[in-house]
Amino acid sequence: MGLKSVLCGKVEMKANKDVFHDIFTNKPHHVSTMSPLHIQGFELLEGDIGIVGSKICWNYTLDGEKKISKQILETIDHEKKVLTLKEFEGDVIDKYDSFKATLHIETKDEIDLVSWTLEYERPNENVPELINVLNFVVGMTKAIDDHHAN
Repeated sequence: MGLKSVLCGKVEMKANKDVFHDIFTNKPHHVSTMSPLHIQGFELLEGDIGIVGSKICWNYTLDGEKKISKQILETIDHEKKVLTLKEFEGDVIDKYDSFKATLHIETKDEIDLVSWTLEYERPNENVPELINVLNFVVGMTKAIDDHHAN
């Protein structure tokens, strides 16, 4: 059995929180326009955008290298503004036993936050923690927020 890890990152939003939730549930194909240094492409592989069970593919650049992530939309809750994506094929799952990313839009003390939770399992101690992936999603989040705030 592998080593389970959870990493969390929160970013204060300048844009409307509904906009951010809408982008990832209904308009993920726009992410590459809003954050081109992070995301270069999006493809719907199976199902419909914004529907649980749909399969999608992201083309992205991490640490200067082109990467791919095929994910299934595992959960979506429009009321609580939560979305969970589980990678079933790609560069992360090639090295890790499992990988899941949860996006949650929340308000704390009248401050809107984009919260990312990365859950994954490393096969052994020699496989590094996914700090670079957390930094990536935080950077992408800031780029999308800047795009909408301006």
